Amino acid sequence: MTRPADPGPADPPPATAPAPAPAPDGDTAPVPAPAAPETPGTPGTWSALRPLLLRLHFYTGVLIGPFLLVAALTGLAYTITPQLEPALYAHELSVTPRGDREPLARQVAAAERAVPDGTLVSVTPPPGADDSTRVVFDEPGLREGYTTTAFVDPYDAEVLGTLETFGQWLPVRAWLDELHRTLHLGEFGRHYSELAASWLWVEILAGLALWAGLPRNRRRLRRVLLPRRGAKGRGRTLSWHGAVGLWAAVGLLGLSATGLSWSAYAGTSIGALKDSLDGGTPAVSTAVPRPGGDGADGHGADGDHAGHQGSHGGAGSGTAGDDVGVDAVLAAAHGAGLRGTVVVTPPDGPGSAYVVAENTRSWPERQDSVAVDPATGEVTATLDFDEYPLLAKLTTWGIDAHMGLLFGLPNQIALALLALALTAMVLWGYRMWWLRRPTRAPGAVLGRAPARGAWARVPGRVLAPTVVVLAFVGYQLPLFGLPLVAFLAVDLAAGAVRRRGTRVAP
Repeated sequence: MTRPADPGPADPPPATAPAPAPAPDGDTAPVPAPAAPETPGTPGTWSALRPLLLRLHFYTGVLIGPFLLVAALTGLAYTITPQLEPALYAHELSVTPRGDREPLARQVAAAERAVPDGTLVSVTPPPGADDSTRVVFDEPGLREGYTTTAFVDPYDAEVLGTLETFGQWLPVRAWLDELHRTLHLGEFGRHYSELAASWLWVEILAGLALWAGLPRNRRRLRRVLLPRRGAKGRGRTLSWHGAVGLWAAVGLLGLSATGLSWSAYAGTSIGALKDSLDGGTPAVSTAVPRPGGDGADGHGADGDHAGHQGSHGGAGSGTAGDDVGVDAVLAAAHGAGLRGTVVVTPPDGPGSAYVVAENTRSWPERQDSVAVDPATGEVTATLDFDEYPLLAKLTTWGIDAHMGLLFGLPNQIALALLALALTAMVLWGYRMWWLRRPTRAPGAVLGRAPARGAWARVPGRVLAPTVVVLAFVGYQLPLFGLPLVAFLAVDLAAGAVRRRGTRVAP
């Protein structure tokens, strides 16, 4: 939400309302909406706090609005990628079922010949009868995080083609994903998306607080839940801005939280917090038990089993004397109960096991994993998704929902609607700012901001803890804290210049 939910022209103040008082900078402070009765012992708290929220909501919308708009539009484009990939890469992804499949080891060997300079990273057997096998390699010269994937027909081990991929994303989704995350500006570009995520929740909560401060009579409640019929001009724009923002608030808060969880700076703080609460994502232990050794405890340290990637002699073909081969490993994983889409990761060195992990990202998620001894083909450790800490589960579900994977097409539609809602609210906010401009002032092109000096009217018992909370949050979320300090510095400097100009004016 990008514009304060203050009353529009169709909401005149009651007859008993005091006249607007001049603001410290010479502007006229807008008349606040009738506030809910104050509780005993806290006179004037909301009346003093509301102007501060108005000013925060306004400036966040004006200054952070462009970043939110870009994030919304690039996110909207990303929502269509699940339908784009099958259409654009049908040749690599789809095969015609016919007879029995070739051994997985033979398919991997064919892929290795097609990517001779690659180091085997993982193998994804076809989950369906008409799906190809994906064999992923790390190659010299690829961008960080990118791999080369060979697509193999499982019925004759013919390589259908190779593509540069990012994780499990094919080129078009990888391109749109990077556009949304970094604008294709590399590490520097990540700042834009983290800035948007760091301020989106602030904008939403400030708007909700302004809405919560409105009287609770039935007429007012209907007017904030639904756009007002018959309203015109700025009042109509404000009505749509507030109603759409209210309905979209929960979803936008979820996008903000999940977006922060994998951001550069805030993501580090969130990860440390999760670890301190024992909420990190666990990984199955890849230590291979040997006679006389301690063995594996079946769980291992926090991390991601995608980190157990590397090459292993004979992992693809199964010709090495101490490796049972990928087919036996897959059979052992199926015997342990893994099903659906699975990813086989070879050992990352001597004394390490294969990891076979389920990769079903839709509800209900299947993320179970097992470790398999390459010498014996026996399962040495298991990790079920049900054993994940609650915070790890919530993070997994939230990220998958953010990417439109958790609930399939309904998830995509919900994300598209949220992106459209955020886009509309940003544009409505700028329109309201435009409509607030002084029409009688020659050359005026910008609307008035809410009155200055709002913080000075907040009681100390409210202001002090607020400052402490903002300082803590700003430290944990640097791209919230640093811009906030910059906003305050610029605002104070502008106010000082304006007051000085007023004093020296003839």
